[in-house]
Amino acid sequence: ESLSPKSPEILKYNPVHKKLPILLHNGKPVVESLVIVEYIDETWTSGSSILPADPLGKSNARFWAKFIDDKLMPAIMNVRRYQGEEQVKAIDEVVELFKLLENELKGKKFFGGDTIGLVDITANFIALWLGIHQEMMGIQLVSKEKLPILCKWIDEYLNSSIIMQSLPSRDELSAALLSYHKSL
Repeated sequence: ESLSPKSPEILKYNPVHKKLPILLHNGKPVVESLVIVEYIDETWTSGSSILPADPLGKSNARFWAKFIDDKLMPAIMNVRRYQGEEQVKAIDEVVELFKLLENELKGKKFFGGDTIGLVDITANFIALWLGIHQEMMGIQLVSKEKLPILCKWIDEYLNSSIIMQSLPSRDELSAALLSYHKSL
């Protein structure tokens, strides 16, 4: 889809936020990443769920997914947006948010335990995109010295069979990211 200018389909199927992603299922739109992921999980139930079975586990997973979308992602975007002293403050904020997220991972392979779940899917940009962002900006937000548990999660996530079979190459990711930044 064209993001600049926005295509008529984006405006038609997501008139509120006027942005991607949009999932069309049986001609009906489902919008917003987290909503789409949960919709897929609830609609196609042949595999295991990405949410825990118990209500407390579900609410905890939804909390951390929302934390990633509403707090962490905007903070990371601020690092890219700011320069100088403002950027240093933004980097410090991101590292503190990563520490909170890392604390949630203690003693677990993935956020939900032994299998990839909602929080891992929401955090995929950390594993997939963040390294490329760091290279483009010439900064390091995540390192094994600062965030060893999060780095271990990145390795586990990227080396899981389900991710490996569907992950585009680093070159494809870099090209897509460069194209996105040029369109801003």
